[in-house]
Amino acid sequence: MVIASIAGNKRSAIHSILEVDVTRPRSLFRKHFEKTGEKLSFTAYLVKCLAMALEKHPEFNAFIKGRKMVLLDDITISVLVEREVNGEKVPEPVGIKSANHKPYRQIHDEIRQAKSMAGEQMGNLSGSSWIRFIPGFLLKLFVRLADRNISMAKKYGKVAVTAVGMFGNASAWFIPHGTATVLLTVGSISEKFTRVNNEYAAREILHLTASFDHELIDGAPAARFMKEFVGLVESGVLLEF
Repeated sequence: MVIASIAGNKRSAIHSILEVDVTRPRSLFRKHFEKTGEKLSFTAYLVKCLAMALEKHPEFNAFIKGRKMVLLDDITISVLVEREVNGEKVPEPVGIKSANHKPYRQIHDEIRQAKSMAGEQMGNLSGSSWIRFIPGFLLKLFVRLADRNISMAKKYGKVAVTAVGMFGNASAWFIPHGTATVLLTVGSISEKFTRVNNEYAAREILHLTASFDHELIDGAPAARFMKEFVGLVESGVLLEF
């Protein structure tokens, strides 16, 4: 695990860059596909694991408003999904509410439904199609205001997952730009020979970047949180088909 600190214009972030052994959960996904022919969402699995880690670290489910820290009661995780709008693929966020109380399968279904939803305008998915009318020079100001808005935080959460290059062949990590308190950026999954039980074996390795708002989260708590999260991901215990 590598943790680095990067300061932006208005925000300081720390990034944890990891290799996660996803051999066991990926094996369970393949067995399900061989049995049923159904492809399941790996992103939904990461959302479920993230939600359960947040349940043990509720102080991460928060944001700064003015000079106060706002703790959110509900664990809502924002997932950036790609859907078709007027024949083009566009990214749009969907908020998975109470993700810690939902089984993996329900989170999977919500993400799949969001991806398949047709629409002629950007923002239809979230009920915010009016956003396209905001002039470009005002858009950054709107984003900054929305970032500290309690209603927006309740709708989308302050924790987010984006899958950038999950199925690339090369080992690839991505350093994101975002306003979430915790932002998980999913890179590629590649095969790597590593030592397991005193023997070298091929393992499936997920390249992952976790970013934290340094106004709220320091390096040591971030490392403990990621240890909890990675343990859940690698174990496969939260998969129920």
